[in-house]
Amino acid sequence: MNADVKYVIQLNKKPRQRKKDRVFVVEGPKMYAELPESLLIKTYVSDSFAREEKNEKILKKHPFEVVKDSVFEQMSDTKTPQGILAVAKQLSYKTDDLLGGDSGEKPFLLVLDTIQDPGNLGTMMRAGEAAGVTGILMNQETVDMYNPKVIRSTMGALYRMPFVYTDHLADTLKELKKEGIRLYAAHLKGERAYDREDYSSACAFLIGNEANGLSREVASLADTYIKIPMRGQVESLNAAVAASVLAFEAARQRRNLTK
Repeated sequence: MNADVKYVIQLNKKPRQRKKDRVFVVEGPKMYAELPESLLIKTYVSDSFAREEKNEKILKKHPFEVVKDSVFEQMSDTKTPQGILAVAKQLSYKTDDLLGGDSGEKPFLLVLDTIQDPGNLGTMMRAGEAAGVTGILMNQETVDMYNPKVIRSTMGALYRMPFVYTDHLADTLKELKKEGIRLYAAHLKGERAYDREDYSSACAFLIGNEANGLSREVASLADTYIKIPMRGQVESLNAAVAASVLAFEAARQRRNLTK
């Protein structure tokens, strides 16, 4: 096994290696095709992928290295490898990038407190893009955005949605409040239904850990606790589902303002 192959395997398995080298692994034709050229470092394809005529178009764009199918299987993070992957540079954002930039949009954030499930994080990013979220803010305890499972779950939103990890989430939230961003906490103590609030101005939704919810420190900074009314015997929703429900209500309100 050569050094390149070992390195890709390390990047897939070790967050510290990804963070140290500021790189990550992109896998599959869709995620590869959408990868901005400025981020691409090196492309690897399996022997069988390289020999299929239907793949000629995607392989014309950049140089690539062909490896045996058996080797590619070791490099891949999936049970059914799709035949193409790349090492890419990580994206870099600052907190100001989450606020809508020059788009003229009012800030509309998802704030994640110790989200642990890769699928949840990826789904939130994907749903966030669809709903018009301007950025995602997370604490360092939230799962790594460059985890292979997160990347796959974003379905390309990773390349377009600004995101920032902060060392001190509470302090960053205090700064956002100074900027006039109203914080809404999805919380079991919420008394007002989520669809009774006004999200047309600058706002952020605080989403807590799957098992424990928001930390006390973060929850205490919320301007309003909200709830998603539910029927039946369900006590709470999956974190990604809850975030999606809230984000699309804000999107509905904002869309109606432009009509």
